[in-house]
Amino acid sequence: MSSKVPTVRQTNWISIVPHLLIMGTIIFIWHQINPENAFLYGAITYLLISMSLRRLIPKDHRNGIKKNNSENFEEAILDFKKSYAYFKKHEWIDKYRFVTLLSSSQMSYREMALLNIAFCHSQIGNGEKAKVYYEKVLQEFPDSRLAKSALRMLHAMENKAE
Repeated sequence: MSSKVPTVRQTNWISIVPHLLIMGTIIFIWHQINPENAFLYGAITYLLISMSLRRLIPKDHRNGIKKNNSENFEEAILDFKKSYAYFKKHEWIDKYRFVTLLSSSQMSYREMALLNIAFCHSQIGNGEKAKVYYEKVLQEFPDSRLAKSALRMLHAMENKAE
């Protein structure tokens, strides 16, 4: 047995399998209804469900991203906090997002929300709050490379300022 860490290529393949199973199930259902166009209808159904789920469920996260991109960081923080609260309350949605959102991202919405809150605080000059949120990320997600890197950068800037 090998304890080798999966490569990016292996990880991507593993994350695609549930999507293929879901799409296959939808195509199978369509095959029972309309065998001639089952593949086309199944693919369209999968696409519509996927787009709908990703638009409806993480809407606060998407709004936060839009506000962040337009440099409206204080309002973005509010949206990311709502997103974090939603996915904290409904952890199963995030945990099984390959089914609930038809998304295979490795990073959870909760981790993304905390990272984005920290980033927004750093952009408005509130380094102490940014550190608090990056540390909260590491409490909940100890392997977060982004949080570790951001904290190292903040500490380096503090040391340089002294």
